Amino acid sequence: MISADIDREYHDIVGSSGSMQEIFEIINKVARTEANVLILGDNGTGKELIARALHRSSNRADKVFLNVDMGAIAENLFESELFGHIKGAFTDAKENRMGRFELAAGGTLFLDEIGNLPLHLQSKLLAALQNREITPVGSNKIIPIDIRLICATNQSLFKMIQDKEFREDLLYRINTVEIQLPPLRDRAEDISPLADFFLKKYARKYQKQNVRFSADSIRKLENYQWPGNIRELQHVIERTIIMINADTIKPEDIYISGVNTEKGEDEITGSHNLEEMEEIIIKKVIKSHRGNISKAAKELGLTRASLYRRLEKYGI
Repeated sequence: MISADIDREYHDIVGSSGSMQEIFEIINKVARTEANVLILGDNGTGKELIARALHRSSNRADKVFLNVDMGAIAENLFESELFGHIKGAFTDAKENRMGRFELAAGGTLFLDEIGNLPLHLQSKLLAALQNREITPVGSNKIIPIDIRLICATNQSLFKMIQDKEFREDLLYRINTVEIQLPPLRDRAEDISPLADFFLKKYARKYQKQNVRFSADSIRKLENYQWPGNIRELQHVIERTIIMINADTIKPEDIYISGVNTEKGEDEITGSHNLEEMEEIIIKKVIKSHRGNISKAAKELGLTRASLYRRLEKYGI
């Protein structure tokens, strides 16, 4: 398939850089197979977009695509959420409930943030994948599963294996094909088209269709390192569109929260705004724990649910 065809096929994924063209080629080769795919990349690099692209180009495209955030499932509800349960299986089980594996039957099951799955639960997931069957909690009935599996994580699973935090046999089960998404700072040529994409999106949403970037404002975006990747860029562009009162976006109109773009992401500006400080601290702690939400939440003195709310608030 030539590049122009690939660009049309994956039009919702913005990127003409060499690294993105390689990823489009991989999607084209893998999508119509049943191979398990592991998508690796930092937070905000677009892992779910790639998973959805794989699904839309697969033989299961007319079936369900089910996204499961593994880091958001409470440990005591893991089996119930994934495998289902029958009425009376535990105190709050007031009726039969299908799990995510059964709900995704015939389609694609996307297990996001697979690296956040506690070690003692990994064996249960591995058994389901190996046997291609599940047993709902409280039931003796074995249910065959028919799903295409795609997993994603921002963590180094090979490092986690060395630290005995992730099962090696589970890794080999989920990564028949591996896709590594580059951080936005390594695909600078895609920043301008991405910025234009988000500008058009939010200009329509906020009814400011005449807004355009100046050349200097694009240079400012291209010179920033984007530690939060595409998600951070999207957040910055949306805020800019909301706040702008003119048709031309100038560099001073683009506010990048709490970060000195000349000195890098680890240095804080002179601002004492509490929300800006909180965002920077959260980013640092998550980075220090290699994206492990459970460990970051513990260090910050938050529950995982509270941390996830803050991640959504700041677009991290």
